[in-house]
Amino acid sequence: MEIRNYIDHTLLKPTATRADIEKLCQEAKEHGFYAVCVNSVYAEAAAGFLAGSGVRLAVVCGFPLGAMITAAKVREAELACAAGAAEIDMVMDIGALLGGDEEKCRTDMQAVVEAAKAYGAIVKVIIEISQLTDSQIVKACELACAAGAAYVKTSSGFTGHGATEEAVRLMRASCPPEVQVKASGGIRDLDAALRMIRAGASRIGTSSGIAIIKEAAERGL
Repeated sequence: MEIRNYIDHTLLKPTATRADIEKLCQEAKEHGFYAVCVNSVYAEAAAGFLAGSGVRLAVVCGFPLGAMITAAKVREAELACAAGAAEIDMVMDIGALLGGDEEKCRTDMQAVVEAAKAYGAIVKVIIEISQLTDSQIVKACELACAAGAAYVKTSSGFTGHGATEEAVRLMRASCPPEVQVKASGGIRDLDAALRMIRAGASRIGTSSGIAIIKEAAERGL
């Protein structure tokens, strides 16, 4: 197992500077991470820093609350894709799901999926597991799949707790094989990353990617 191939090297802090993003991208290139994940304000800069490297650019959308009008999410996704994003990590309309408006929740996701698709990009839907019951997690996954998402993602890392093995297993079981699971939030060491992968995650969002791959190398993994 090449743990580096699972990692989205992530920096989403509001205090991040352009220099921080350049460092993030350099680290991703040096260590061969699958992708970097940044806020949309740095989409263009990150695309430039990663140009020609093979590291994919993921940009968050409607982040971290998901409580934006759909048109705003769509426009943010379009601008990020036009700047070079290959992946959009969007936060679903959590309030719509909790309020019983499943159609609004689904169409919000679908609009972003279609906007990204026009640029050849994929969408990962952040469902924010800490705010949902198990049955709501299942429903969120079903709606994301119906909307055409490529991934369902556990958490933003900004609201409640992050990824759990139990939630990852439930999400994996709730999606067809072609829809994958990204675990994010609180994954800071190799053992945590391996637990998520064994539970069914095919991508790991973390700001601790370098520490994780160093630990893997030390353990011969």
